[in-house]
Amino acid sequence: AYEIPKRDWSSDVCSSDLHRSRSRRALTMAPRQSAWRRFIESDIWWSFKHTPVAMAASVVALLLIAGAVGAPILAPHQPFNLATLSLNDALMPPAWVEGGELRYPLGTDDQGRDVLSTLLYGSRISLLVGVSSVLLAMVLGVSLGLLSGYLGGRLDAFIMRVADVQLSFPAILIALLIDGVARTLISAGSHADWMTIAVLIGSISLANWVQYARTVRGSTLIERNKEYVQAARVIGVRPVRIMLRHVLPNSLGPVLVIATINIAQAIITEATLSFLGVGVPPTTPSLGTMINNGNNFLYSGEWWLVIFPGAALVLLCMSVNLLGDWLRDALNPRLQ
Repeated sequence: AYEIPKRDWSSDVCSSDLHRSRSRRALTMAPRQSAWRRFIESDIWWSFKHTPVAMAASVVALLLIAGAVGAPILAPHQPFNLATLSLNDALMPPAWVEGGELRYPLGTDDQGRDVLSTLLYGSRISLLVGVSSVLLAMVLGVSLGLLSGYLGGRLDAFIMRVADVQLSFPAILIALLIDGVARTLISAGSHADWMTIAVLIGSISLANWVQYARTVRGSTLIERNKEYVQAARVIGVRPVRIMLRHVLPNSLGPVLVIATINIAQAIITEATLSFLGVGVPPTTPSLGTMINNGNNFLYSGEWWLVIFPGAALVLLCMSVNLLGDWLRDALNPRLQ
């Protein structure tokens, strides 16, 4: 009779367990893809490489930012060191104009300060005010937008009515109002340069938080009714954790685009306030104070005192705006 051979099930179980352990070991030993590698392979980087305008704008912005950050190293002179200034060098034209000197490539101002060095140092203050005010406005607006959209009720109505009232006034007027009130509340002995810059940053940020709040509120109203948020509520996750870990990451796309564009607007607002004499103090360099100072000598023929700071302001704001436009298109799924 034919005898059916017995199968050793214990060996099969051992071999299957060995296969599973080897598979787990292979998965754990496989190198994880780094964040930089994921960024290189992402759609955003592909879109950036295939957008010449964005690449050119990023190069211009990086050059201006590098010049501002490295001003102590790159600047040929110390424009605010009184020991190195001489009134005999005042109002010298650029080096390629008759009467100019190579040690002052872009000329000098009425106090003998090198325009190129002052431009590098002034860009630092403008970038500091622009980036800091945008970050502060983003934190305030995103927080209020999350609370308004997720909790709703009277809090939502109150925040949105305040936003509607603020939108009825131009941002520059609101910044002027807040800046004036803050300066009167600070004692006369506290009018230091850093205090004035802090007041300027606060006034610009309080004038621009509404856009972030309304954008995040709209996204939160959509996200809070989705299944993953309802599942988090069912398992007992606290509302604060739901807002920060689930709702907020899905609302940051439009916020990043608005923040990129608002950096240029904040820099222009700082330059406008400084031009009007209520922004950065005259003893502190900024693009706005340089334009304000050069405006007094424009009709007497010293054109370089206005042209070069104005060109730097235009290039900086235009490059940031172009990057914001590209980022908006890159993050729009309808255009993919």
